[in-house]
Amino acid sequence: MRTVTLAARPAPIDLDLSRTAVLVIDMQNDFGAAGGMFDRAGIDISPIQASIAPTLRVLRAARGAGMHIVYLKMGFRSDLSDAGPTDAPNLLKHAPLNVGQPIKAPDGSVGRILIRETWNTEILEPLRPEPNDVVLYKHRYSGFYETDLDAQLKRLAVQSLLLTGCTTSICVESTLRDAMYRDYTGVVLSDCTAEPLGQDLVRSNHQASLFAIQALFGWVADSQTFIDAVQRY
Repeated sequence: MRTVTLAARPAPIDLDLSRTAVLVIDMQNDFGAAGGMFDRAGIDISPIQASIAPTLRVLRAARGAGMHIVYLKMGFRSDLSDAGPTDAPNLLKHAPLNVGQPIKAPDGSVGRILIRETWNTEILEPLRPEPNDVVLYKHRYSGFYETDLDAQLKRLAVQSLLLTGCTTSICVESTLRDAMYRDYTGVVLSDCTAEPLGQDLVRSNHQASLFAIQALFGWVADSQTFIDAVQRY
């Protein structure tokens, strides 16, 4: 065991680094890059972009400690067959964002919004995966729904998860909830997650989600707390 104590909320938690994986959720061009789906829809992507630097520092520390890294990407098949029937909430909620629409990507390629194997679903360049990382597609908000995530984590003997990515109250929280139901310990790194929705509210969606997580679903820490714990090991 390689156990560190993380100063998290609501209480410190011990993590065995050899059995902990960092999840990078949906940090892809359609959500965090200029010219991606959110940007085209007029959604402020600056919170997501601000989370890139601390996430990169976490990934460097985690790789240095020999931890597992798992990337999740939101992406549908080219025929949208995994997005649900025409009256499915999943498809209806994505339709205003022009899911499936062809675009000219900033790199000059022909992209398609939220479609697999296009520029749109590539990981943001500063966070690009390394050869030994696990990369999985998902087609719903939760990374566990109809994916190999649970099987991959079990193969790696993972018990605990450090969650990063976007957006906090949707895909990050959905994945954490499903992780909890499967008895994984989940820690959300607050500055490595982001939420454009509700920024103008008294309590933003990001803050409200973190509050619910630390109360009932897991733990909350930040990037520097994790890095400090790893460096003390």
